[in-house]
Amino acid sequence: MGVNSTDKVFIFAGRATKELAGRVAEKYGIPLGKSEVFQYADGEFQPSFEESIRGGVVFIIQSTIPPTDNLFELLMMVDAARRASASKVVAVIPYYGFARQDRKDKPHVPIASKMIANMLTAAGVDRIVTMDLHADQIQGYFDIPVDHLFGSSLFMPYIREKFTGDDVLFASPDLGGSRRAGMYAKMLDNGFVMCYKHRNKPNEIGEMRLIGDVRDKHVILLDDIIDTGTTICKAAGIIMDNGAKSVRAMITHPVLSGSAIEKVENSALEELVVADTIPLRRQSSKIHVLSTDWLIAEALRRIVSYESIENLYETTIHRKGVPSKF
Repeated sequence: MGVNSTDKVFIFAGRATKELAGRVAEKYGIPLGKSEVFQYADGEFQPSFEESIRGGVVFIIQSTIPPTDNLFELLMMVDAARRASASKVVAVIPYYGFARQDRKDKPHVPIASKMIANMLTAAGVDRIVTMDLHADQIQGYFDIPVDHLFGSSLFMPYIREKFTGDDVLFASPDLGGSRRAGMYAKMLDNGFVMCYKHRNKPNEIGEMRLIGDVRDKHVILLDDIIDTGTTICKAAGIIMDNGAKSVRAMITHPVLSGSAIEKVENSALEELVVADTIPLRRQSSKIHVLSTDWLIAEALRRIVSYESIENLYETTIHRKGVPSKF
């Protein structure tokens, strides 16, 4: 997507992530765009921009969390921006919903994450900005540029500040996340272990085993999504039962469905560190939230100014706090 430095930039919020969008706009240095959603009595709704965006670069920030109204609201806002003659429309999706449906894992099921990519492109999106996709290949579902940000930009500085010794191990709650745990271990020169789990069906674990030695170690569980909390809490219990000093989890997207927060509070976890890609339903003394506002704002600034975001990962993971320019 080409953006001229003279183009006017707008940042708008969907209702699902309005607070985050407001902070992103503040970090970027512009006011949050004026928009409204008219609600009909039957549940139908109509978003509208309450200012002229003609010829401007429009960023629309909306996580596509349940209900699906949030996804449809994003699509409608993109369509409205196109019809209002925006020059470019960028969908900023901190949490890309339906990403767990990235392949056919059994007959007669959809690949929903691909279908949503098609819908966003058909609506008129020029570029996608998202964070910690459940599966990297989802980027290939788009025929438009995708800027993929990483939770490590938030978690690495936090880990460096919290732990200074070599008695730290990284852990994956399942085989699928072993690459993530291995990456953290390599960058921080620590070891990692894995939990092997077998699911009876979605959200139900049949069996879990620990692969590796965690005795006398501080263990950090890593994942992209915490939904019901069952996997993480069970893994934490097994790790502590095997002699770890402590166990905490660092997970980007806090879906936290149903009684997940209560499970975390009653678990062996010392702390759950998450990003604010999804608003918490309620606060918890065990849950610590790191904000993505400065990271997203910097990514948007680089998109507008034709700068690469590649070294954004390299600089932010070694830096504590917020970039000085913000």
